Amino acid sequence: MERVGFVGTGIMGTPMARNALKAGFAVTVTNRSIDRAKPLADTGATILRTPREVAERSDIVVTMVTNTPDVEAVMFGPDGIASGAHEGLLAIDMSTISPAATRDLAKRAAANRPPFRTLDAPVSGGEVGAKAASLTIMVGGSEATFAKVKPLFELMGKNITLVGGNGDGQTTKVANQIIVALTIEAVGEALLYAAKAGADPAKVRQALMGGFASSRILEVHGERMVKRTFDPGFRIELHQKDLNLALSTGRQLGVALPNTATAQELFTSCAAHGGAAWDHSAIVRALEMMANFEIGQKAKATS
Repeated sequence: MERVGFVGTGIMGTPMARNALKAGFAVTVTNRSIDRAKPLADTGATILRTPREVAERSDIVVTMVTNTPDVEAVMFGPDGIASGAHEGLLAIDMSTISPAATRDLAKRAAANRPPFRTLDAPVSGGEVGAKAASLTIMVGGSEATFAKVKPLFELMGKNITLVGGNGDGQTTKVANQIIVALTIEAVGEALLYAAKAGADPAKVRQALMGGFASSRILEVHGERMVKRTFDPGFRIELHQKDLNLALSTGRQLGVALPNTATAQELFTSCAAHGGAAWDHSAIVRALEMMANFEIGQKAKATS
């Protein structure tokens, strides 16, 4: 059984590591705040101090951290994965970061002494998917490396796709985040419109779930909007980071992303009102502030 290390044991990394432990892998973990990694010791993980130590004691190292600079730091910073690399080591980044930076990190890993292999494998499905091992995993890298590690991916997710070379997994994840943001915003607009018109938003959502407008986002995030349950989930500040990747890459490619920009402005409005840590379904609150009306509020009769 291969040894698996995890760098980053937050909302996503912890259940992913637990799933590897359940399957019998020897698991080592570390986290910027070591206290957040300690609960995994109760299920058999070995807690280490640095990514270097994790790499030295692993065949596969999974990184699940917040942003591009964090991945660069745990890969090539002091006591990073590169400094603990050994023959045959595979580093899999399952964070959501810049596709261009991902390609650069892959080149640096190949040039390292000793060299090591990399895959980018960002995920969609949130904490619920991580716990249920039902994540969608979008992979960039070599076909041979993907085939070797697919059994590990199957312990974490259901829809697992090798999209292309290094960086293509991250490009796919950025595209995913565009779709998710715009769909959440559309659901918010629709439910706000219906509620302001005097219809019961819960029943409107129920009716729409049986038609062409049905979606997982209408199901899950529409319910959050109706019930006002905006605890994350997936924080607005993280979705802002992902849309920044989309918009900056779009500018480099000469691709206009007008609705992505609008969704980002709505997230920015939420953050300005203290909502950076709200669930991203709370984008509806920016719409509600503009309408001066909240879903669930009783609409006044109009003549």
